[in-house]
Parts: sequence; C-alpha cells; structure tokens
Amino acid sequence: MNKKFDFLDAEIAQLKAENRFIHLHELQSAQSPVAVIDGKKVVNLTSNNYLNLTTHPKVKQAAIEAIEKYGIGTAAVRTIIGTMTMHEELERRLAAFKGAEAAILTQSGFTANTATCQCLMTSPEDVLISDELNHASIIDGGRLAKAKKKVYRHSDMAHLKEILESDEVKNARRKLLVTDGVFSMDGDICHLPDIVELCDKHGVITMIDDAHASGVLGEHGHGTVEYFHMQGKVDIQIGTLSKAFAAVGGYVAGPQKLRDYMVSTARPFLFSSSQPPSVIATCLAGLDVIENEPERLQKLWDNTHYFKTALQQAGFDTGHSQTPVTPVMVGDSAQAQELSRRLFDEGVFALAIVFPTVPRGKERLRTIVTAGHTREDLEFAAAKFAKVGKEMGLIK
Repeated sequence: MNKKFDFLDAEIAQLKAENRFIHLHELQSAQSPVAVIDGKKVVNLTSNNYLNLTTHPKVKQAAIEAIEKYGIGTAAVRTIIGTMTMHEELERRLAAFKGAEAAILTQSGFTANTATCQCLMTSPEDVLISDELNHASIIDGGRLAKAKKKVYRHSDMAHLKEILESDEVKNARRKLLVTDGVFSMDGDICHLPDIVELCDKHGVITMIDDAHASGVLGEHGHGTVEYFHMQGKVDIQIGTLSKAFAAVGGYVAGPQKLRDYMVSTARPFLFSSSQPPSVIATCLAGLDVIENEPERLQKLWDNTHYFKTALQQAGFDTGHSQTPVTPVMVGDSAQAQELSRRLFDEGVFALAIVFPTVPRGKERLRTIVTAGHTREDLEFAAAKFAKVGKEMGLIK
C-alpha cells in the first residue's frame, strides 16, 4: 500500500468537515434542460447550455460530417501542422461576431485568459488591474504574468479611479485592466462604460472576459460590448466555446497585431494540440444557429425573467443578478449543501457553491436557466424551491 500520500487524509477530512469536499455528479444523458443525473431524471439548472445547442440537429450533423471528412483530430499543435482551413474560418467568424479585426483560438476560455495576461504583461514594470470577483482564470493569468497586480473592490469605480491615478500605475510601462463581463457566481454585469472611460483617460488597455455573455447579452447575443452599444471601444474580448456554444475552446478577439503576436508567444497556443475538426464544425454551426434563430435568445431571456421573479416572489434572495445566472443566497455551507441535496430528491438539480469559490457567508445555490427549459419545467422547479425552502426555514 502506497503511504506516500497519507498526508492527504487530514486534508480531505478538513474539506469534509467544512462542507467543501466535492463529489462529482454523473451525467447519464445528453446535457439537456431535463437530464438524467446520478440515475435520476431532474430539471437541470446547473449547466451553461444557455441556447440549448448541445442537441441541436444542425450542430450534431456538422460534427458527424467533420469526423467523416477529416477524422477525429489534428494530432498537432497549431504552429506545426494543426491549423486547418476550418480553424481559420472559425477565427474569422468569431472576429466578425465580436466586431474585432481578428481572433485567435485557444483550448479553453481559461487558457485564453491566462495566455493573454502572460504574453502581454511581461515585466515588473507592467501593471495588471483586476476586479476582485474576476474568474479564477484571470487570477491565474495574473499569477503567471510578471506584472504588478492591483485589485479593485467589485465594480467600485471610485476605487478603480483611485488605483488608476496612483503613481505606480501612471508610471507603469504597460497597463492592462481585466474584468468579467458577466460575473459567473453573482450574475451581475460589469460597469463597462465607466471602465472604458477611466481606462481611456489613463492609457490602459481594456480586456473583458465574456464567457457568460457571449451568445447571451446584447440584441444579437454578441456580448457585453453590444449590450452597452460600445462596439469598437473595448481593446480585447475573451470568449469561450463551452457555454452558449456548448462545445469546448476559447478565443481572444482584438487587433490583428495582437493575434499575430500571440501566434508566436501565447504558450497554450504554442504547446497544446488544436481542437479536433468535430469541435470546430460544431462551433461554426452554432454561430449559424445564433445568427439565424434569434428566437432562442428571446426564449432564454423570457425564461430568465420568469424564473428569477418566481424565486423572488417565493422570498429568496437572488443577489444582484441581471442575467440567466441567478444565485439563491443561503449564507452557510451546510445549509447550501442540504438545500441542494433535498432539491435533488424532489427532482431539481441546482448545485451548491461554497467557500473558497465564494466568500464565507456568501454560500449559495447557483441556478442557470436555458432557452430549452419549458414553462412547465420552471414552474416545477420554482415550486420545489419554495417547498424545500420553507421546510428548511430559509423562507417563510
């Protein structure tokens, strides 16, 4: 018996004592609005399948045809022989989707953030400025960068202004501000107009992580920039292909010279194999669906407004959410875990989010509705939330 890892016994015991030990749930069906999870059919309020593209016939067929024509993978990094015509086509389409000059694909949204921060912030004379509730990939990107880090209080524009006016930032060689567009745990939207105004005044590059906004925000689902009618005013837009696009991968959209530079310097791009043809084909087909089936976006928002209102009327605190990401605030790890377990027993899957993903005292269930949920699905889920919430004394 290998005793070299016995030290982990105490660590795991501590995680369990703090209700932070994660048990993986097993998805036994397609990632659908109603899915089979751990052997039980449930209303699924936990996936990022915003536009319900995982099972769209056109998207599935595109994957099948790509495999038949090109095989299962490229077996190479992009800079050797892993760049196919379809990779470059998707990059052009994503650039147009974001209103940018160019785009570069990465293996995930996580690596899109880490790659951009690392390859732009290369000196201690640089400064990277970040909202305190930014995604972990931005935090890790900052750790990989050689720049000094400055963190402003969440969406606090007065604090951001104070940081930008500090001598350390004024005298920096390069200055980059990074913010989530939609904050993934709270569902609120960044104050993009104020951020851009402040950054332009102080010569700071603006970078927005639109993982939860691409395909979701804006009249056509183009993201936070479109939502605020600020096309052409944000320097770098990060996107993911694993949420509204329901596939896998990420991208960086910005100036052509940024793409040219990252091709030679972005380590995840340089040292990871490119996405397989089936994935690229699904993303291209997903773009077609987003552009040609606007009713999906409308249904997403109709469902969002209905479910958010139902939770609030039941007496739940949904925080500051403005998007399909709707937290149900609980404030205690054990109660959040118990609420999630009891809802599952009732036929609703809504995962508990606890420390360290959120601060202590901010534990919650994070719910996400999709365009694929029916009104009956959401009525059922809202009724079960109210039933269990009352039984646990969380609401009256």
